[in-house]
Amino acid sequence: MYGMKGAAAYGRVGVESHVLSASPHKLINMLFDGALRQISAARLHMSEGRIEQKAKAISKALDIVNQGLAAALDKKQGGELAEQLDALYAYVAGLLLKANLRNDDALLKEAGDLLGQIGSAWKEIQPEAEGI
Repeated sequence: MYGMKGAAAYGRVGVESHVLSASPHKLINMLFDGALRQISAARLHMSEGRIEQKAKAISKALDIVNQGLAAALDKKQGGELAEQLDALYAYVAGLLLKANLRNDDALLKEAGDLLGQIGSAWKEIQPEAEGI
């Protein structure tokens, strides 16, 4: 049992170190990746009838969308684009909540597809962001 706790602690330190050394652009990439992982996990849990685990994964995805992606938006500097992203993140959050309540895989898929598209576009601008 001690070995598992030690491995978990080591993993947390590794993740924390990675986060602390990441550029702002990389941090947003990590948020997209994390949200997509949680949505995939929720879909798997849902398909296998593990309701509690599904709810936890959706809750984590919601936290990433609301407290990570949406909170990172600078609406003053980002203008209309930031406003549109904020509305899209609110829509995705609504999809996640409905998916959780209804056990609706199609809503989870839609949320994942939307975040995947935005995340992919974000990754495309990486060379420009790193050159700044």
